Amino acid sequence: MDAPPTSESFLTVPSSVASSAAEMLPDGLISADAAGVVLLVNHRAEQILGRPAADFIGRDIRVVLPLETRNGESWWTLTDPWGGLRIRTGHREKLLLLPDGTELLITSKYLRTGRAGPLGAIMVGVRDAEARRRAELDHAALISTIAHELRSPLTGVKGFSSTLLRRWDQFTEEQRITMLEAIDSDADRLTRLITDLLDVSRIDTGKLRIHEVPVPTETMLTRHVDRAVAGGQDRDSFSVSVESGAQELYADSDRLDQVISNLVENAIRHCESKVTLSAAPHSADGQTGVVISVADDGPGIPAEQRRAVFGRFWHGPSGTGTGLGLYIVKGVIEAHGGWSQIDDAQGGGAVVRVYLPSEPV
Repeated sequence: MDAPPTSESFLTVPSSVASSAAEMLPDGLISADAAGVVLLVNHRAEQILGRPAADFIGRDIRVVLPLETRNGESWWTLTDPWGGLRIRTGHREKLLLLPDGTELLITSKYLRTGRAGPLGAIMVGVRDAEARRRAELDHAALISTIAHELRSPLTGVKGFSSTLLRRWDQFTEEQRITMLEAIDSDADRLTRLITDLLDVSRIDTGKLRIHEVPVPTETMLTRHVDRAVAGGQDRDSFSVSVESGAQELYADSDRLDQVISNLVENAIRHCESKVTLSAAPHSADGQTGVVISVADDGPGIPAEQRRAVFGRFWHGPSGTGTGLGLYIVKGVIEAHGGWSQIDDAQGGGAVVRVYLPSEPV
């Protein structure tokens, strides 16, 4: 069996072979010799840095790639691959900056001649930090959104509970019940927000679990209408229809309730006067199941925005809500092996359809 390659074997690879291999990498790569003179810059590094390889080749890597920490300190001075510890073989990925403020994700590998020997070459991996920045902005937006949504019900709970504690005897029984009902409603809203946040995390990590059971379709849809009416909506604003062959579906009952609740709340938020809930059998590509539709008669969703509707933080014209509802709908339905889509409703408005297969996943 052949021995594994050593640092010395890498140092003797022909430059043409090394150059060809570097061009196959998805990340930028810059290599320099023992003196720090740049020998190779692949095309991806040119793209990320916005400069041609000719600007680097034959020049000191510390000059042409003046990496700095967030504190403005020279990364090359801090790490010192040439005069630092000889047992050091490189550095893990780190966010560094160029003098113009460009953020880069940098890794490095030191090729030494012999164990703990002098530096023979240095290889620097370069990645664009834009994707990570977008992810950080998404997380910041999630925290900001949740904090904003939590503040309102928490304020209600705190206000009513403090008032009752201080002035209990000054209120009538009816007033106390009204305030306690408000506290109960705000507590339910807090629970839903926290559940949504946890579900977003589970969807993102692929850990959303479902437990499917037979669910009577009309009973389930009617229950959500009853909840909306109990919340102050006019019953005449809703209609429910279930076609033959769709009277029962197979789903996680709690998760399906969550899906329909999000769809109904979304439809109420955007409708003008009517919300329609319906279920129909569906068959395509040898698969059978049930399609549940929730339609409103509002302004609808422009075709060019429909791809973004099921993403995180999407808000309709109203601009209200957490922007997580339809993202959770999509994640839950896909966990069931189904699909979700949005289209124009008959007569105007938007309709969201979710498909659940007959067979459990």
